[in-house]
Amino acid sequence: MKTVQIIFLAWLLAIGSGCGYSKPATTPPQAGTTPTITQLIPNNANAGTAFILTVNGSDFASNAAVNFNAAAQTTTFVSASQLTVAVPASADMTSGAVPVTVTNPGTPGGIYGGGTLAVTSAPINFTIN
Repeated sequence: MKTVQIIFLAWLLAIGSGCGYSKPATTPPQAGTTPTITQLIPNNANAGTAFILTVNGSDFASNAAVNFNAAAQTTTFVSASQLTVAVPASADMTSGAVPVTVTNPGTPGGIYGGGTLAVTSAPINFTIN
């Protein structure tokens, strides 16, 4: 009878401890902070000319990128409300409206996930004459 009780107790412990273990849950990345553009200086340029573009707004990450006509440009972080970029002459060869956006890159999570997703601002048009 004692052997049956020991076997039953061992079986109960094995089942109980097996049910309590699971793989740690992973947390999906959350949306990052969305940058906002309020002003482009200058807001126009002649086709085929290189220029320095200043982007004013809010919530710019220190590693944000300015996208000129959908192409990421090398961006200089001035502050959370200002970025600058040297737009090459090859980027503005055709006259018309060119969209400018700012992308805050995502941040990696830890071993259990987390982090943030990359977020891009609404576009503001830059005019090429």
